[in-house]
Amino acid sequence: MSNVNPGSPLAERMRPLKPTDFVGQEHLLGPGRALRVALETGRLHSMILWGPPGTGKTTLARMLARSAHAQFLSISAVLAGVKDVRQAVDAAQRVRREDGRDTVLFVDEVHRFNKAQQDAFLPFVEDGTLTFLGATTENPSFELNGALLSRARVYALKALDAGDLECVLRRALADSDCGFGGRLRLEDGLLSRVAVAADGDARRALIFLEIASDLGSMSGADCVLTADLIDRVLAGSHRRFDKQGDIFYDQISALHKSVRGSSPDGALYWLHRVLDGGIDPAYVARRIVRMASEDIGNADPRALAITLDAWEAYDRLGTPEGELALAQAVVYLASAPKSNAVYKASNAARQDVGNKGSLEVPSHLRNAPTRLARQLGHGRQYRYAHDEPDGYAAGQSYLPPELAQRIYYDPVDRGLEIKIREKLGRLRELDLGASTRARKQSALKSGDA
Repeated sequence: MSNVNPGSPLAERMRPLKPTDFVGQEHLLGPGRALRVALETGRLHSMILWGPPGTGKTTLARMLARSAHAQFLSISAVLAGVKDVRQAVDAAQRVRREDGRDTVLFVDEVHRFNKAQQDAFLPFVEDGTLTFLGATTENPSFELNGALLSRARVYALKALDAGDLECVLRRALADSDCGFGGRLRLEDGLLSRVAVAADGDARRALIFLEIASDLGSMSGADCVLTADLIDRVLAGSHRRFDKQGDIFYDQISALHKSVRGSSPDGALYWLHRVLDGGIDPAYVARRIVRMASEDIGNADPRALAITLDAWEAYDRLGTPEGELALAQAVVYLASAPKSNAVYKASNAARQDVGNKGSLEVPSHLRNAPTRLARQLGHGRQYRYAHDEPDGYAAGQSYLPPELAQRIYYDPVDRGLEIKIREKLGRLRELDLGASTRARKQSALKSGDA
């Protein structure tokens, strides 16, 4: 594979040098695909490689630079600053003067650069001094400047599947120069276990294998890795879950949408995925309380109480016992009738409050605790609902006159909201009747006058 220091980590030693050795990313490297063409022609453009850890971003950047016979400079945005960018620019200008070669500047974790740091190399990308290759695990649309995004094409890399990772592991086991040269073997079925545990990350898969080989006490003789040893290596490994990034929000989104879509199985799976990834269960509790109001609402008002009870149960019991209460609540939410009527009504009312200004409280709804307030007409013509037939003051409005006909809450035909819809429909008919009578009385009075 590569002519690297034999003391380097296995993942570094096994880094592919040729596209034919690269595993995965067929959507970018298949025949006729964008990066395959760039590798074959050596014609590069600035780009951002976006994808999970261990999917080949750095390896691809090095291959691209090699294909263009360009100088490859690499900096990490975690440690580097504007000074390092300037040094890279100086090196690029020197190489161009001396032998006419181009320079590829690879910035790993580019999302860690602030705006000033990102802006520092833009002029040199524009004038061709540098070809910029950035790597990030975060969504570039959220993390990178618009100016930088407009000058670079984004390529999204995918997590490797278990089959791809098994291929990576087999190469390491067989490679005589950089790997184990056939001196290390795994018991049947264990290679696939390591591949699955690596969770789409080739670097992680090779780290597992290297640790296992060290624990296997290789001393020049053949070594067979057992299930017990692999169990020890994989103990405590977690699936991919970034508490600050896209994976976090994608999995939380999947949980919420499974609940909304009435899939208790999907909801349970994503609940345990985020718990397995190390999320704070209290965060999950807050989110499911929100789901109870946003997606179930008054179709089943018990949902809100059940989620609050689950949150309290978790607070009392902690992990792992309290997680069962969260699972119970999630299953209930997914199985309950759905309504977003309250959610929509609340948003509409909030929008009117923001857009309509400070509308006056109608006189009949105002408080009248003093003689002056009563003289000003506060509370006049207010009708006490409990004294009205059926406990409802038909025709009385509770909105400012400018919004008198506004209806925010429109219950759905599901769950308890069926009954609520029927009741509100009857009350609106009473309002309509009261308004009709009021108009007729007003017309009669005008005729008498």
